[in-house]
Amino acid sequence: MKKDIQIPEVTDVYVAVVQEVHPEYKTEDWNAYIINNKDADLDTVLIVSRGYSEDKVTPVMRHTVKLLPARSFAKIEFMQNDVLALNNEFKVTFFEGNQMLDKTYLFRKNSINTKALQSIPLMNLKGVLVK
Repeated sequence: MKKDIQIPEVTDVYVAVVQEVHPEYKTEDWNAYIINNKDADLDTVLIVSRGYSEDKVTPVMRHTVKLLPARSFAKIEFMQNDVLALNNEFKVTFFEGNQMLDKTYLFRKNSINTKALQSIPLMNLKGVLVK
């Protein structure tokens, strides 16, 4: 029975944490984004995020994106500097067509920093990407 269950691999959907200048406060903020680099729309994108270490745990945050069009991105949440020192996990579940897919994206502690910046697909910004 278990051998008959096929779990498809999630491709071309990423989570990125990007450093942006806040327009009003002129501060450099870290924001998490979900990126759909597919040619297909994603429906009912559910994101559960949390930060954790051996001795600290953040509250669980839940987010929903009703529709994430092909080749687009959406902001998930603002990330305070304090949580960058923790492991940050994003569990993403979505529908592509009639099929439900899910994947967990993990930013290891202290991996979100200015030395790790790289070009982010579709965004024309620099940030830290987990595929």
